[in-house]
Amino acid sequence: MGKRYVVDTGLRNAFLGKRPSDVGHVLENAVFMELLRRGFEVTVGKIDKVEIDFVAVNHTDRVYVQVCRTLADEKVEQREFSPLLAVADAYPKFVLSMDRIGCFREGVRRLNIVDFLMGASLS
Repeated sequence: MGKRYVVDTGLRNAFLGKRPSDVGHVLENAVFMELLRRGFEVTVGKIDKVEIDFVAVNHTDRVYVQVCRTLADEKVEQREFSPLLAVADAYPKFVLSMDRIGCFREGVRRLNIVDFLMGASLS
């Protein structure tokens, strides 16, 4: 069974309970909903055995997005960046996190999730 996202995370919490470990899932859910709101068709990407959280496509654009709570740990950074670095095309690639540091690494842009949700472009 694939990933599932909800419109109302409050209902999700009511049914499943709220746990501190859910922060990453809640952030991913918010990004999914925002991509839909911006008019993208959103799917999960697969390259070999690794997964890209979102491949978002509209009539003119394609963008690859990974979502995580923080990139403070080197293992997490490797886990989030490696699927995007495996993509051979030149479409934009992003890692969205709660970190305030925005920078590029090998063509992949780090962007704060709040900035994205407040309207920052993915182009």
